[in-house]
Amino acid sequence: MAKKSKPSKAKPKSKPAKKSKPAQKTKPAPKAAAKKPAAAPKAAPLPEKRLRMGLLGCGGIANAHIKSLIQIPEYDVVAYCDVVRANAERFQKEYGKGHGTVYEDYRVMFEQAKLDAVTICMPPFAHKDEVMLAAERGIHILIEKPIALTNELAGQMAAAVQKAGVKSQVGFHMRFMKGIERVKELLASKGPAIQYVGRYFCNSLHSPWWRMKDKSGGQIVEQIIHQFDLCRYLLGKPVQVFAYTANLAHRDVENYTVEDVSGTLIRFETGALGIITGTNCAIPGKWLAPSTLVAKGFTVDWGGGSGEITITDGKELKTEPFETGGSPNLGEHLDLLHAILKNRATRTPIGEGAETQKLVIAAYQSAETGKPVDL
Repeated sequence: MAKKSKPSKAKPKSKPAKKSKPAQKTKPAPKAAAKKPAAAPKAAPLPEKRLRMGLLGCGGIANAHIKSLIQIPEYDVVAYCDVVRANAERFQKEYGKGHGTVYEDYRVMFEQAKLDAVTICMPPFAHKDEVMLAAERGIHILIEKPIALTNELAGQMAAAVQKAGVKSQVGFHMRFMKGIERVKELLASKGPAIQYVGRYFCNSLHSPWWRMKDKSGGQIVEQIIHQFDLCRYLLGKPVQVFAYTANLAHRDVENYTVEDVSGTLIRFETGALGIITGTNCAIPGKWLAPSTLVAKGFTVDWGGGSGEITITDGKELKTEPFETGGSPNLGEHLDLLHAILKNRATRTPIGEGAETQKLVIAAYQSAETGKPVDL
């Protein structure tokens, strides 16, 4: 018998290969969060309606003011007033593009135009009762310097504004230079102020009324007053003033009765000194106002569009730029606007204008008598 073959052992079934897990999708690395831009300073809230602004006086300096006003969306310039109607009509056409009413009498403008504010750009001799009438009607006021030719009228203006409770601003634009805010900060931490030296140099015959002292008040009152005001703003309360004035180069010019050179020394309550010099005999076509402030811990020089602050109270001298950029004229209008909207004081209320007026008039009194004048 054939031998039975042994059954072959079945090979064990191979285990199925493990299914590979699908590769996990890698998550993209989170993007770095974009830096948020620095928040812009909050502007004053827009009024429910635009504030109705009037322009009183449409001469030379009014051009600078209207150019600032039309940049401010919160203001609507609705009235232009000048005793020469053609001047007001030109402003209304050129700057208002035909919008706004033309007036020749500010009394009529105040009665009819329903103004919230007025910018007054009248020559010094023309100031009368316009501030008092505007204040009585609750109209806020920006007024160019000088606000008057006498301390009496300046005082009446300030009293009327205070009584009515309206906001006011005098056009001492040098207070609104960017660098001045930094100087005020430094005076608080590295003061006191020791000395201020300010100059005002030009060479122009200006308008016929400017040359007559009874109409302009003189170069100190009409122009160099900017330096007197900034000196007060930085050094504090003046207590005595001594001045010299003369007309040396314009004696042959008809009706030129103002000084063309002056030098004034002012002593302040703190003992600090202000030295202000001016002339109308310098470089034709240029208006120069270089200045230097010396304080206990720093010195600052500026003029001609640039300047430098030098910190002197450390082991080593440190310098930083004095910023002269920006638009001081626009700054004074914005300051008045924010004072109206936020119910706060302006940087240069009309009472400040009256105090600076007292200082420049005292300088003339000293020049006339040859003696110092106590304030």
